[in-house]
Amino acid sequence: MNILASARFWLTGPATFLLAVIVMLGMAIWFPKGEAQVDNIVLPMVAFPLIWAILFFYAYLERNLKRAGWIFLAITLLHMVILLNHFLGGT
Repeated sequence: MNILASARFWLTGPATFLLAVIVMLGMAIWFPKGEAQVDNIVLPMVAFPLIWAILFFYAYLERNLKRAGWIFLAITLLHMVILLNHFLGGT
């Protein structure tokens, strides 16, 4: 297996799943609560397969894996900042 296939495997496999989980967790913070105060919890869980599918097909079909990796890293850092800000006493 060459290095490109190995990188694509790690980007479309474990990295996509972990990023989808991080986006789902971050989405629970920035998504509006709704009238019943549960929309921000239910909708990210319902949207998880869609989030995963979008990230998977992007990583699989992207020709420039370096750019895909940087985009995944940026999304991960953004949602990690949101999560850390929320859990460490932010708003």
